[in-house]
Amino acid sequence: MTVWIVLSIILVLLSPIAWLKPSRRQSGRMAARMQARRLGLGMQLAPESWPHWMGGQAPDTCPQYSRPRTSASAACWCYWQPSPGRWVNQWQEPCEDERLQAQLSQLPADVWKVQADARMLALWWGERGDVAVVDQIIKALA
Repeated sequence: MTVWIVLSIILVLLSPIAWLKPSRRQSGRMAARMQARRLGLGMQLAPESWPHWMGGQAPDTCPQYSRPRTSASAACWCYWQPSPGRWVNQWQEPCEDERLQAQLSQLPADVWKVQADARMLALWWGERGDVAVVDQIIKALA
């Protein structure tokens, strides 16, 4: 009887250690973030205010992946993906640039926003998927 009491006390004391182990989803996110950093993308959790027509599908604090732009004279633009495969600007007009549309169509369905300004190219991603999706994003941003 004493052995069972001692064993149960030890198990009760050791059970919080199991809570410290990250879940599969958290491990997958960390692996994707590390792969992105290895391939030259910057990553930060950034607060974002989404347009009202996005329907609340994107979180308030969202992972933002970015890389510096190589051409300073390149065009500046911003597109959102309210539904998979449909890229629109702030006035909900579809992307008309065929070359850019071809690049945007390579991105996963859980990329909510892609923005290019004078200094960097950034995208806001839901981080669903595995490390192979990071390679797909790198190709689309190149």
